[in-house]
Amino acid sequence: MAATFSHISILIIPSLIIIFTIFIIKQIQNKSRNINLPPGTYGWPILGETLEFLNTRFDGLPHKFVQERVDKYNSKVFKTSLMGQSVAVLYGPSGNKFLFSNENKLVTVWWPSSVRKILGTCISTTGGLQGMHMRKMVSYFVSPDAFTKLYIKKMDLTAQQHIANHWLGNDEIKVFEAIRLYTFEVACRLFMSIEDPMHIDTLATLFNVFIKGVISIPINFPGTRFFKAKRATNSIRKELEKIVKHRRVALEEKTAVPSQDLLSHLLYYPDENGKFMSEEVIINNILMLLFAGHDTSSSALTMLIKYLAQHPQVYQKVLTEQNKIASSKKDGEFLEWEDLQKMKYSWNVASEAMRLSPPLIGAFREAVVDLNYGGYDIPKGWKLYWSSSLTHRDPNLFKDSKDFDPSRFEGTGPIPYSYVPFGGGPRMCLGKEFARLEILIFLHNLVKTFKWELVIDSEKIIYDPIPTPVQGLPIRLRPHHHA
Repeated sequence: MAATFSHISILIIPSLIIIFTIFIIKQIQNKSRNINLPPGTYGWPILGETLEFLNTRFDGLPHKFVQERVDKYNSKVFKTSLMGQSVAVLYGPSGNKFLFSNENKLVTVWWPSSVRKILGTCISTTGGLQGMHMRKMVSYFVSPDAFTKLYIKKMDLTAQQHIANHWLGNDEIKVFEAIRLYTFEVACRLFMSIEDPMHIDTLATLFNVFIKGVISIPINFPGTRFFKAKRATNSIRKELEKIVKHRRVALEEKTAVPSQDLLSHLLYYPDENGKFMSEEVIINNILMLLFAGHDTSSSALTMLIKYLAQHPQVYQKVLTEQNKIASSKKDGEFLEWEDLQKMKYSWNVASEAMRLSPPLIGAFREAVVDLNYGGYDIPKGWKLYWSSSLTHRDPNLFKDSKDFDPSRFEGTGPIPYSYVPFGGGPRMCLGKEFARLEILIFLHNLVKTFKWELVIDSEKIIYDPIPTPVQGLPIRLRPHHHA
């Protein structure tokens, strides 16, 4: 035991000393420059206010950290220290607009070191021209053109098969687990043409370990979330390497086509400068898309199912809309792009679910120059944070903000930059429209088949880092033909 403790100390203490030294130097530099920093406190040395920031998420109140400080300092911008970094939090539509509209000008993307170390070079962790080129390479596969040619039929078929295999015949089901499997199946089939259920299950098991540690304290020691996530990521990468090498051969032998899926597209086509992505970066980007798309869509769908159970009158309107679309289809006919455009009320309901429980509760940027915002100075190198979870609950922006009311998305909808579940600006989530299709297609098939009720009426929701029901959101299923 003593030897183990000594080994841990050797690993951790030098890092803490370095972080503490950097922290002190930054404070001295800021004071010597005599700049007008935002109000706030850095909290404890090294730790800053990180524990309070994380604890509010595990308490199921992710907006609380920002709310308390906005109220305390009577300011929509304040300073803090999170994960060893000096951070300025910009709250509200004006803060969102400032950050989103100045992407790649005054600010750039930033993620905690755990994300950068696990994901490597990819769209999420790379800014500037390199990041822009990557986004353009991927953008075709999340465009309406790709939806109509590649995605809708496959998504519809996957949803039907998933419900038949995992929902039908059950009196109860844990929604979060089932939905995570569905969205992972969709991603594997559409991004890499993986159809084997056993292969998908193997990757999904590793992926669930990876997810738990991708945003964590980056201590690479056995037993920690970060350590487990790195091991799982290495295993996933080995699997993806095999898939990539096999696909490259298939493309050369013309047994696969460039338009087949995202993997073929990235292997076959160069960027606008004629440069091909390396296999390592292709794997990183597929891993990132699995992380960003699969998990956020899983959360959005899970919370949507929760709110529909709590609001039967809303469920009934969704069912009416979806039955009308279903009645226009012949037996065995799949949904088409035009059908999805008719799901206006259903999407308003999904949007309201994401307002109250946003899958992305906030994100970081980094100042690439000295900034002035709201009359305060924000030094170059500082990190900036925006919060969707608090903005979405602001009663000044959303009347009766705690109520579930899909009608608030009718007409022109919320004011600009107040509703930001997918972020905004040049770095708005690439998969926004992909997620819309994934959610609506599954919802269409689910409400046609079942009505449901919650097993635990007031189940706690934590944010780890996405909205997660602690018991998995068990529901009782009521097939329509038994109603």
